[in-house]
Amino acid sequence: MKKKSSIFSIQDPEVFTSKMLNWANRFNIFSFLDNNAYAFETPAFDWVLAAGAQDAVINHQTVDFEAVQSFQANQNGWIFGHLNYPSIQPDSLDFPAAFFFAPAVIVKRTGSEIYIETTVEDPDAILAAIQATDTKETVVVPAHLTIQSRYTKEAYIQKIEGLKQHIQRGDCYEINFCQDYFIDNATIDPVLLYRQLMVLSPNPFSALYKWNDRYCLCASPERFLQKSGTLVTSQPIKGTAKRNLLDPAADIASHNHLLQSEKEKSENVMIVDLVRNDLSRVCERGSVEVKELFGIYSYPQVHQMISTIQGRVSERLPWTEVVAACYPMGSMTGAPKLKVMELIEQFETIPRGLFSGSIGYVTPEGDFDFNVVIRSVFYHATKKTLSFKVGSGITIKSDPLLEYEECMVKASAILQILNG
Repeated sequence: MKKKSSIFSIQDPEVFTSKMLNWANRFNIFSFLDNNAYAFETPAFDWVLAAGAQDAVINHQTVDFEAVQSFQANQNGWIFGHLNYPSIQPDSLDFPAAFFFAPAVIVKRTGSEIYIETTVEDPDAILAAIQATDTKETVVVPAHLTIQSRYTKEAYIQKIEGLKQHIQRGDCYEINFCQDYFIDNATIDPVLLYRQLMVLSPNPFSALYKWNDRYCLCASPERFLQKSGTLVTSQPIKGTAKRNLLDPAADIASHNHLLQSEKEKSENVMIVDLVRNDLSRVCERGSVEVKELFGIYSYPQVHQMISTIQGRVSERLPWTEVVAACYPMGSMTGAPKLKVMELIEQFETIPRGLFSGSIGYVTPEGDFDFNVVIRSVFYHATKKTLSFKVGSGITIKSDPLLEYEECMVKASAILQILNG
């Protein structure tokens, strides 16, 4: 169908965003990607919304990258979607293994300008419909929500000790282990809860993603993989320290401790080597390099250690081959990747599903940007189930109690909004 587009100026971007997200929730499918004004780099946009599936490709059990590539090649515009973490067990969250869609409406913000592209009606009508939508400013979390854990602290510590035995035997060097929290019979407004999460924990790879009656409310600080022209960039996070915003001196000390931590640096460099290996499978010989090692970046709840690895690919290489070579991301598996994925299946109680998967977009030229789905709430509106997962990287030097406390720091924003 013929596309129509227009650019508009708006006076209050925050109010417009609130109205737009409530308007988008009328669609069965939408993806909202927001960098929350982080200035670590020059962003492609402040945020983008893709709403309504004009056409789509779905993989129910396993990711078929060839089918996804064929779908994207037959579109004349951007596609948006997700990839689950690969597991031999069915996804308890009921997201398909992969889903990508060509949107009926794209709304993109850059500064005070709003770009609207649509195949369903005039951009002016879309703008008017958004502006006429209620903002719903008050977030109310029902008091009866009871957060349950799959593990007691003692059971979690036993799991970590078991994993360290595998590391001691030489089965692996590092493994990312995740624990699961859930709420049964939860009735929430996902849009409002997401906005509250963004107040507490705005992060540069955040997303509000809806697939039929399932939602992902994602406050991710991590990029999985980006392709711009022939340049491919991966930015794994390994290394976390709690922030102390009420005590600047203590906050600086926490920052410096992370920077100097041999345990965190060894954990980080293992994943850097893994990513270099993954990228070397598809990048031009000699082009893979570490642009930044052990960079410390500060977010509302935590300081994070982030390294940046880049490489060059052939212009003729399908974008899906780049993603497939690196998927799933090493920061959420460990090293060596195949062995730790077997251990993850053995030690984790519930399949990860979309958690530690990826949400992102692909341009008509085959450029893309995908996040790592962490620091996220998952909600099934029909089943009224809510869940979230947190994890950490386990090495031979890991203290199980400190790993447990790190998980609690990562979950702090989610726990705060769910506790009202």
